Order: sequence, then C-alpha cells, then structure tokens
Amino acid sequence: MERPTIIDFVEKYTRQYADHVYLREKVDGVWKEITQEQTRQEAYRIGAGLMSLGLKKGDKIALLSESRAMWILSELGAMYAGATDVPLSVNLGEGKDLVFRINHSESKWILVSGNHLPKIRTILPECPNVEKVIVFDDTAFDYEKLEPKEIRMSEIQKMGDEFLHAHRAEFEARFRSIGPDDYANISYTSGTTADPKGILLTHRNYTANVEQGNSVISINEGEVMLIILPLDHCFAHVAGMYTMMYYGGAIAFVPIGKNAMATLRNVPVAISEVRPHVMLSVPALARNFKKNIEGAIKKKGGFTEKLFYFALNNAIQYNKEYYNRGTGGTFWRKPLVSLFDKLVFSKVRESFGGRMRFFVGGGALLDIELQRFFCAVGMPMFQGYGLTEATPIICANSEGHARFGSSGRIVKPMDCVILDAEGKEVPHGTRGEIVIRGENVMAGYWKNPKATADTVIDGWLHTGDMGYICPEDPDFLYVVGRFKSLLISSDGEKYSPEGFEDNITETSKWVNACVLHNNQKPYCVALFVPDKAALAEAAQKYGLDPASDDGKRYMLDLIQADVDSYKKGGVHEGMFPERWLPSAVGICDQEFTIANKMMNSTMKIVRGKVEEHYADLLDYLYTPEGKDIHNARNIAALG
Repeated sequence: MERPTIIDFVEKYTRQYADHVYLREKVDGVWKEITQEQTRQEAYRIGAGLMSLGLKKGDKIALLSESRAMWILSELGAMYAGATDVPLSVNLGEGKDLVFRINHSESKWILVSGNHLPKIRTILPECPNVEKVIVFDDTAFDYEKLEPKEIRMSEIQKMGDEFLHAHRAEFEARFRSIGPDDYANISYTSGTTADPKGILLTHRNYTANVEQGNSVISINEGEVMLIILPLDHCFAHVAGMYTMMYYGGAIAFVPIGKNAMATLRNVPVAISEVRPHVMLSVPALARNFKKNIEGAIKKKGGFTEKLFYFALNNAIQYNKEYYNRGTGGTFWRKPLVSLFDKLVFSKVRESFGGRMRFFVGGGALLDIELQRFFCAVGMPMFQGYGLTEATPIICANSEGHARFGSSGRIVKPMDCVILDAEGKEVPHGTRGEIVIRGENVMAGYWKNPKATADTVIDGWLHTGDMGYICPEDPDFLYVVGRFKSLLISSDGEKYSPEGFEDNITETSKWVNACVLHNNQKPYCVALFVPDKAALAEAAQKYGLDPASDDGKRYMLDLIQADVDSYKKGGVHEGMFPERWLPSAVGICDQEFTIANKMMNSTMKIVRGKVEEHYADLLDYLYTPEGKDIHNARNIAALG
C-alpha cells in the first residue's frame, strides 16, 4: 500500500521476520524472548480482549507504564481494536498533570503497570469517564486485590482467546477498517505549561516517518537496541519500536526497579548482558556515559590515563568533523588511530558490551565535543533532530554521513525550508525558522484549533526552532536554538542561549547545568548547578577545607575562571559574542530534576520553571552585591 497504517506495517514485517526475536525482557532474573510472530499474536489476543470488554473504534485508551514488552504488546493490541492510544509519562505525579491528560483526551480506558497503579487509584475519582483500568501485572510489589473498575491483563488475554474463537471475522473486520488518517496517538507535550497540548499523530504519520528515517539511517538485520528512553515518546516509537521491527532487529529493555532510580541503576548491567549494537540517547545520558568512562580511566591512573588522553586527542584531530576525516595533513595519524583503537578504545567498548556501533542522540542539541569524544572511542553518537509534531524525525547524522555540529541529513521525502521573520525563504547558510512539509506532519492539536492553525499553515509545520541549511552540502541541517528561549537585551537584540549553556556544561569540570538569562536587562546572568563533589575535591587538593569560607571562595573562583575562559584572552575566546556572556553568576542550591519540574521527561531543562523558582536570585544578580560571585547567597548555596 502507498499509505500503510501501523496495522499494515505490523502485518507485513512480523510475517516477514516471523522467527526473529523482537522483544527481550528480564523477568525474575532470566532474559525472555518474544518473536515477531508472537508479538502479532499477542496483539491479536489483547485487541480482541479489549473488543470483548466493549472498546469501540476511536475510543481513547491511556497507557502508563515503564518501558517493557507489555507496553508494546498492549499498545499494538489497542490499535488493532481501533483505539487511539494516549501514552503517558511515568514521570507524571498523582496530580493535575495526569488528571488533565486523561480527562482532556477523553480516555475511557487505562492500561497501567503495577508500579504505577497507585497513581491511577489516587486520581481515578477525578476521572469520571474512565470505565476500566487494565493492570499489566498479576502480582506486584504492594497490591494483590483489585478495586471495582480494575481488571488484570491476563483476564483480557483470556477474553481475547474466546473472542477470537467465536468472532474472529469481527476482529479482522475491525483492524482492516482502520485507515491511514485515523489517529494512532494523542501524544502530550512535556508539561512545561499548565495545559499541555495533545499532539494528534495518525497511522500514516508514523509509517511515513519510519520510511523517511530509513533514508538517512539504517540497522542491520538481527541487531539489538537497548531501550533506555521512555516509550511514551514518539522518538522511541519510530527510531526504536517500528524501525527495529522493519529491519528484523530486536529491542531489549532495562530491567524494571521499584522506582526510577532503581531502574537507572540497572542500566550498566543491562548493557553488559544485552550487548547492544545501537542505543537511543539524549545529551544528559551522553554526559553521564562520558563521565563514567573518564572516571574509570582516572581510577587506573598513571600511564593508562596518559595513554588514553593521548589516543583520544590523536583520534579527535584525525576525525575532525567526521565528513573531512584525514584531511588537512592529518592522514599520517590513521595508523596511530588504528593502533590505539585496538590497545585502548576496544577495552572502553567492552564496558558497553563490545558490539556497540553507534548511538542516536535526540531531545536537545548534543555538544560537538561529546560527538568528537564518542567518535574517537569508536562508538559515534550521532546527533539527530525532530519534534513530536513531526512524528518526530526531521534529520539525523549516521555512519558515513555526518557533520559534527550539524543535526544531520534531512529525511526524504520531506520539504524543509528556512524562513525569516517575515515568512520569506532565506538562502542556504542564513539562519531562520525551520519549516517542514511532509506526511510526517501531525494532524493537529487535540481540541485546540487555534494552536493548530498557528503551527501548521498550508501544510507547513512551523517548528519554532532556529537553524540553517548547510551551504556546502544542502542535505544537512544545522539547528542552533529555539525561538521561544531567545534572550532579549535592553536594546531589543535577541540571542539563543543554548550554545553557551551546552558548551560550558560540557567543558567545565565544575558545572553540571546552566541557564543563561537576560530579559531586557543591561547584561546577562547565569544560573549554575555546581558539581559540589568535584569542587570539594579540588579545594582539598589546594589545602582548603571545602566547608570553610575560604574553601567556598576558592570553589567560586574555579567556576568564575571557566566563565572567564570565554572572554578576551581566554582559551574559548570568540566562541560566543562577549555581550551575551554572563556578567554575574548565581549558584543554585538544588539540582534541576524531573521531581522539582525544572527538568522535563525528555531530560531537558524547563527554562520557565527554573526562572520562576529562582526569580529572586535572578533579581539579586542585578544588584552590586549579587554581581560579585563571592556573594553571600552563592557561598550559602555551596552548603
């Protein structure tokens, strides 16, 4: 079919790769496997069971669970029954964010894992339209008995067996009635505002974006992807769930812990046991991986540490920006690259299972130094770009086709232009708003015609992101920031802060997170989340007590020195316009986390929440006392 549905897609590829393992999950300490054929059969059982329960075509069914096999099986089952899935982030609390999404989407049914059932039970009285809550687990940590509206998934599967036996033709007629323009998902934005928008993604949006994604990146048959990112994001759907089905590959899940932190602690073990070929990443994960690698090297110390950094520097200089490897008189480094890869970097890769080919990074801009680092150690982390409204992939770098600093080649078939403030197309190399048109563009925002009309104009999706098309190679797109996060100086000039924020976080040993701020003020200021452990260690080495005022002043001097490195005479001079560098620095007394809502579920900083929480500190930084980095508030924040 020219415009296949997700059902058409699943029918085709689960039959083509019927015996291939598709899902791998650790249950009770043992890795269990589900083939593509078994995936389709389980989707039949669940879909038929939902029909038996009374689910009608077009009903909305919310899904709240950790990333696991049943997540995928139940979503596919719901779609076979003709439902529109409403994936919910596990980071949503038992409050208005969760209630809003369930009620706004008009969900009548909820699929939920045992871990998150308590949340649903808490909010259910505020969700009067919900008819049934379907619980994945027969037993789970703190519950055994079900409440009135609840039913176990095992019961749904039994009902599905009976329905298929007695009414198979009705079930098949249901899934064959689904069209490419029917809604597959209502995918809500990350919740940085009181009323997040519900993004309507159709069956064809998804299958089109899988086809488009395959124009820039590919997977080998039988390869394994370890899923770390939450499945409620369409990036994990397209780049993970559907792409691996398309190529006959497998998806493995990180074993689920009792809470998010416990699950995160299972990641290293999962990597060593699964030995993935590819992983999806976001900048926050990339930085953690890099710190872990460097931490392990530092522990070995001495000769090993010196050899590692010598090898790293040699590979970075040879690789350059990837597309121009070995040019400009660096060809002589190639034998050394090969030698050190065997002696040094192969051991680093063993800690990632030894089979890792590459990471695909999305969610936010990936610092170019991170890209150079991972390429040097032989596990390239390729930057991609997209947004949920585009289902989501717009461009991506890949093996053999990458330009570090860019967001990669634009997918095909899709139109991409750059427009200026007046809506006129600008030449390649000129910055403006990224605007796209293709079958991956969302159907609109659920029950929000105004936002839809403002965002999709004559079929063109206005992303709100700023970028430019590479003049040397127009296949490549550079994304340089967001319009909505532009800083505005006192004279009205605008500037995108992400470049500095990402760069100082990457290059500084002392800064874990940064938010640059200027709202029509005479100068810029910055909020820093410090790496207190690293600063304390440095102070001790200098002979100071980290808890003393002198120790804290020394630590603040280290941070100020890194800021000054971007100014005239510094090692990073000229990287960013001097007027947009921070003239004052505020030290945050807590980290940006999902729990305090200063970071969203895609691990991106929620600028508005940070500025709201630290409004008083930001005002203070514009006072003579606050402009001095040794001010009382900064000293107190270091604890």
